[in-house]
Formats: sequence, structure tokens, C-alpha cells
Amino acid sequence: MFTAPSAPALPRLPALDGVRVIGAAAVIAQHVGFITGVTTRETWGGWIAMMDFAVALFFTLSGFLLFRPWARAAATGSATPGARRFYWKRAIRILPAYWLAVIVCLTVLPEHGVAPWGDWLRHFTFTQIYEHAQIRPGLGQTWSLSTEVVFYLVLPLAAAALVGRRWRPVRTVTLAGAGLVITVGWIVAMGMGFLDTGLHIMWFPSYALWFAAGIVLATIHVALRTSTAPRSWQVFDQLGSAPLACWGIALGLLAVASTSVTGPRGVAAPTAGQFAAQLGLYAGVAVMIMIPLVFGPTTLMSLALGSAPIRWLGTLSYGMFLWHPLVLELIYRVEGRAYFTGNPLRTYALTLCGAIVFATVSYYVVERPLLRWGSANARRRAGRVTEHQRAVRAASAAS
Repeated sequence: MFTAPSAPALPRLPALDGVRVIGAAAVIAQHVGFITGVTTRETWGGWIAMMDFAVALFFTLSGFLLFRPWARAAATGSATPGARRFYWKRAIRILPAYWLAVIVCLTVLPEHGVAPWGDWLRHFTFTQIYEHAQIRPGLGQTWSLSTEVVFYLVLPLAAAALVGRRWRPVRTVTLAGAGLVITVGWIVAMGMGFLDTGLHIMWFPSYALWFAAGIVLATIHVALRTSTAPRSWQVFDQLGSAPLACWGIALGLLAVASTSVTGPRGVAAPTAGQFAAQLGLYAGVAVMIMIPLVFGPTTLMSLALGSAPIRWLGTLSYGMFLWHPLVLELIYRVEGRAYFTGNPLRTYALTLCGAIVFATVSYYVVERPLLRWGSANARRRAGRVTEHQRAVRAASAAS
């Protein structure tokens, strides 16, 4: 009985930890800009409003990092990642800190004294986005996590379909185009009135394009590094060697996104066309930010993004994402402020620092111990599987 070897270790891209920090800082800026009123009150508020490009950055990064092991295994003929192990790793990474944040927010910030059981059920199961007005204070950012969880659930099946029986990277990239088809179809349905832009804008099909962009980048990266890519794909290495040009393009796309072409800055839902413009522009921003860090040579910027302090903040970025709305709510309650008032710089500094403190406690008290336990448990299971395989091979050889 032959067992495929494990996939070789993937090359570490430390600068991507810095991308997580950029994303977390941008999300906090967007939320602070909204609650202080600068996004709708100031002429430069459009730049703050479009800081939610960080969601595209997170989704594209997830598509890249999570699909890359399947692409690498297919390109090297190694064993593909097991769905069970993948789900276990995602669960142990995401759920403990998330559930803790839900418990704290629904205990500390209930709108009517005590949060009803329905709020607990919906938030614990990531289903708060599937009905109108079900996301509670301190947990507004969790809509994107609920969307990303759907990506986790479908990825093992989708990855198997994308890589097929043998490594054909062009085929994989072509099939990944289904993400664009899904998103375009979803937006068309919005434009025709079949879907509600106030609700269905949060669902996974709206963002399949962003996850697919990460999958495409992962496929191209693995193909180039294993010398299985078409020659034309070397343009990505060439683009990566021009980081200022790539980031200049990203900045230009953000400038366009800061205008009314992407919709209103307040709580009003965009039209289907405005939402489509936002999705396309943000996809371009995310891809252009990542290309130099994934395909390019080592630069001062990549070294800075991959430095030890930034990597440490990268480990806390998930907690910063989870806890900053609670910190923001507490600031306004403690200081007795009215919404849409306050100094944005001071509020941002307080929120960022508070989020780092909460994230640090969450990581070292809850997340890291459970991650270590989960990894040890996974290694024990893998060891038992290996011993079983050896026994089967020995029995087969003896017969």
C-alpha cells in the first residue's frame, strides 16, 4: 500500500503578517471615522470611508494562504491537505476568541438589558447576517467573519475541484474564475431587484471574487516556484520587482474608491452598480498590495512588514479585529459622548491601544493555549494514523 508523502513545507512569507496589521489598522480607522462622523462631515472623509478595503485584503489573503497548500501538494505530487485537519485548525483558530468576544459583548452591551436567546444563537453560529438587523452592538464587524466561515466550509471541496487529478495551473486559474461569475451573477440579481442590497450584500456570493483572487495568486505563485507556470506568468515576478508601481496603482484605485462612485458614505445601502464598482476597485487594491510581497524580492518595506514587532502585532490582528468595536463602544459610554462627535485622532489612538490590550489578553490567556493544545492533539492523531499505515504496509508485505 503506497502512501503519498506529505507536502513539502511552504516558503514563509513574513511580510504577509504585516498585511494583517495593515488590514486591522484600516478597519479600526474606518469604524472610528464613521462613529466620529468624519466620513460624512469632512471633505476628506471619503478616504476614511474606503478604509474598509481591508475586508478585500483579508479575504484575498485568506484565499491565498488557505488554498496554497492544495496547490503546492498538487504541483509536487504530495498528499493533499485533509478536510478534517483543515476544519479542525480553522475551528481552533477562529472559534475560541470569537465566542469569547460574543459572550462579553452580549453581556456588557445588550440593547435592552438582557440579550435574548436568539441573539446568542445567531452569533454563536455565525448566522446573524442572514436576517435584517440581527447584528448587535460591539459585533458589527462580525459580518465579514460570518462570510469568511462560509469560505472555510466550501474550500476543501472547491480545492479538490480546482486542482483536479493532476496539476494543471492554467486550468486551476480558469476554474477559479467561477468566483467572478458568482459575484457578477449575485450583483445582477441585486440590480434586477431579486436580492436586497441591504441584506444580501453581506453574503458570501458577493465576495467570491475576492477569495478567488487569492486562489489565483496562490496558484500562480506555486506554479512559478515549482517551474510549472507558463512563461507569460513571469509578469507577476516582474510586477513584484516594481513595488512602488504596484502600490501607486493601489493608491490610485483607492482615490477612485473614495468618491461617490462606490456609493454613499453613511448607512444607506449602495446601488448594485455602486457595489460592483467597490468590489472591483477593492479587488485591484488588494491584489496590487500583495503582488510585491508575494512575488517580489526582499525590500526594506517587506523587511519592515516581516519584522519581529510587526509579526507580533500580526498574531494579535485577529483579536484587534474582534475587540475594537467593544473598545469603541466603551469609550463613548464612559465619556458620555453622543455618536458622530469626538476627535477622530484621539478616538483612533484610544481604540487602537485598547484593542491591542484586549487582543493581547485574549491571545495569551485563551487563543495560544488552545492553539497549542489543538496542535498537539492533531499531532497525536497524525501519529496514530501513521502507525496504522505502517502496520497495514507490514501486513501487506508479509502476505
